[in-house]
Amino acid sequence: MTSRGNLRLLAAAVAGLALAGCAVRPTTPALAHYQPDAGYRWDPRRALPDNDPETLFILTFSGGGTRAAAFSYGVLEELRRTTVRTPRGDHPLLAEVDVVTGTSGGSFTALAYALHGERLFDEFERSFLKRDVEGDLLRRLLDPLTWPRVLSQGFGRSELAEEYYDEVLFHRATYADLAGKPTPATIVGATDVSTGTRFDFSQLEFDVICGDLGAFRLSRAAAASSAVPVVLSPVTLDNRGGTCGYRDPGWVADALRRPDPLPSGNRLALRLREIEQRRDGAARPYLHLVDGGLSDNLALYGPVEMLQELMASPRYRAAAGVNRVRRIAVVIVNARSAPRFDWDKVPYGPGVLGLLAQSLSVPINHYSTEAVAALQDTATRWRLQAELDAATGRADALPQVEFALVDVSFEAVADPALRESLQGLPTTFALPDEAVDRLRAAAAQVLRESPAFRRFAASLATRPGGWTGGERTSPHLHRLRALD
Repeated sequence: MTSRGNLRLLAAAVAGLALAGCAVRPTTPALAHYQPDAGYRWDPRRALPDNDPETLFILTFSGGGTRAAAFSYGVLEELRRTTVRTPRGDHPLLAEVDVVTGTSGGSFTALAYALHGERLFDEFERSFLKRDVEGDLLRRLLDPLTWPRVLSQGFGRSELAEEYYDEVLFHRATYADLAGKPTPATIVGATDVSTGTRFDFSQLEFDVICGDLGAFRLSRAAAASSAVPVVLSPVTLDNRGGTCGYRDPGWVADALRRPDPLPSGNRLALRLREIEQRRDGAARPYLHLVDGGLSDNLALYGPVEMLQELMASPRYRAAAGVNRVRRIAVVIVNARSAPRFDWDKVPYGPGVLGLLAQSLSVPINHYSTEAVAALQDTATRWRLQAELDAATGRADALPQVEFALVDVSFEAVADPALRESLQGLPTTFALPDEAVDRLRAAAAQVLRESPAFRRFAASLATRPGGWTGGERTSPHLHRLRALD
């Protein structure tokens, strides 16, 4: 090696050591004083352009790497292409979306749309969907200059991924940058590895740990939501619970007091107890987060709990202005794969990697089925309670609404060959361009051909009353049927 080469190697080593000294885990921004109405949180009183105040329209984006990101993006594209005629004029149906939730792969599409809005449709393919994200991350990890940083205390593979996501997609944006944008309220989730419970990146949950979500990077939220265990390191948050004067909102007491005869009614109370475990920052000063798909792969429990909060507390409904809502639509975008296995045809079992993958997918699919059942039960319970309130003349009656529950999944793809090809796509952050385009087109077609979706879109032109929220049966959403 030449002396010049030796100098370059020495310079690289010195640079690496210098970087190692600076490679520390990003701390969670602290919240000095609790303010119940401040920060980035869902507020139905916030007016969005061309958005119908009588409609609550929710999208949920599942996990599944680039497969999920592309499939959910196809839904956004179709909503943008679909023009609805309303008493307020013609506009894309995408303008009616109020809330987007996402996890793992779906979190990238959700957060990118919240940040970029219309610009997403010019940039997302190039910047993320058709980029070899997995290969880029691996090359960075194998670069000797990164080794001292990755091996330093508090800086792991997820921090390396976070930096990459920031460069290619989020550009140093924080949740404060979403506050004034004319895009839906967006909530992505991760999993608290110590308890196995869901952690949502919303100011409501940051209030409990006395954290300032506004100063928190979108790239770090996406990194936590997609931190596949073993492959990526956990993302750590500082828990300062008990230092900012946080107190439960009034609707929490209402929710805990209200009797719930149906099984799904216990979901909100269970969730509140889960969050309660994080209030003591001295006992749990750190929260370690991994892939959100482990606790809620459909990103559906959040909307279920949102609806149950509204049902449980008349004062919360009044404060949020939800009493004027007349229709609620939830589009569940599910990119769950179903690869074929031949294990039952041979006398020996799966290998270590196959066993690990299956041990993760079985509980994920189980929780997904439970989440769908909880949504259906909540919709039924809402209707029954609203009818009872109206019959008894309650002054704080729950509004009577029509529900549309729309399944956009691989199971809903009509073409068997296409369905099988989509279900066989791997969970990775690197797919061929052709596969990305196939996913986008399939999502658009499933949404476009959904009877429940067509009825919902048509209902926006008039006051509700003549449409129902049923959806044709699929293997995964076999319980979502017409509510009438």
